[in-house]
Amino acid sequence: MTGRILVTGAAGFIGSHICGSLLDRGWTVVGVDNFDPFYARATKEASLAALQARAGFGFVEGDIRDGDTIKGLVQGCDAVLHLAALPGVRPSIDTPERFMSVNVTGTTTLLEACRSAGVRRVVFGSSSSVYGDTTEVPFREDAPAADPISPYAASKRAGELLCSVYAHLHGFRIASLRFFTVYGPRQRPDLAIHKFTRLLARGEPLQQFGDGSTERDYTYIDDILLGVHGALAWVDSEQPAFENINLGGSQTVRLDRLIALIAEALGVVPQIERRPMAPGDVRRTCADISKARRMLGYEPTVGIDVGVRQFVDWFRAAN
Repeated sequence: MTGRILVTGAAGFIGSHICGSLLDRGWTVVGVDNFDPFYARATKEASLAALQARAGFGFVEGDIRDGDTIKGLVQGCDAVLHLAALPGVRPSIDTPERFMSVNVTGTTTLLEACRSAGVRRVVFGSSSSVYGDTTEVPFREDAPAADPISPYAASKRAGELLCSVYAHLHGFRIASLRFFTVYGPRQRPDLAIHKFTRLLARGEPLQQFGDGSTERDYTYIDDILLGVHGALAWVDSEQPAFENINLGGSQTVRLDRLIALIAEALGVVPQIERRPMAPGDVRRTCADISKARRMLGYEPTVGIDVGVRQFVDWFRAAN
């Protein structure tokens, strides 16, 4: 499938990567982003710079809650990739109203714009956080996901439910991709791998929340891109449907091992300040990716050892 696609959150980490990959595959891409100050505008502008020099890419600065803007952007599109959201478990605890406004109201505004324009093919960027801390591992999509433990997780689950409603009422075909801790070049500066690399490279101590035994299923950006393309192929059908699909790395990594891998790649000895577990953080994420394999042809190939080295190489070159 190719054609014209709207990508929300196009200036973000995942968004800017997928825009480039879509252009490589022959899509015409319209990007929108509101440059939310969650992290520096200059970081996002740097991610956009290479895209804006390419044929087939257009960009509009705008907010997904602005119905008139979004209706105009959706017109003439064959599909929508909805990645725009306020991210972060801990920040969502401080400002839950903002998270619900952007992630829930914004998603509703976008879906309504799609309905009005007759655009029924949507890929929605969700999160493994919807599984909470009580779901049996590995996480399967048929788990209830009814016990989120942060406003961010609740907002993403609400977005999934809205997508399901639009598939049921209005004949949409929507793939909701539950991303598992995505990392790679240009990763958000607040996320663990980027933050730890920055601190260790400066010789500064880093904070370790908990005893180091918490585990995450880290997924390299290149693998995520393959999953997104698989989802776009899946929504290229007239049959209404909604599916939640895990996109993970299919392996779990302890926090203390992650720190050791980054330190080894940098050639430093880490200084660690231990802190209690933070509210809203889950102890473990682990994806069952059998559904993604079956439906999307998804198969992650970049393990954490290789991925961390590649990230550190990028960080050194960029700094």
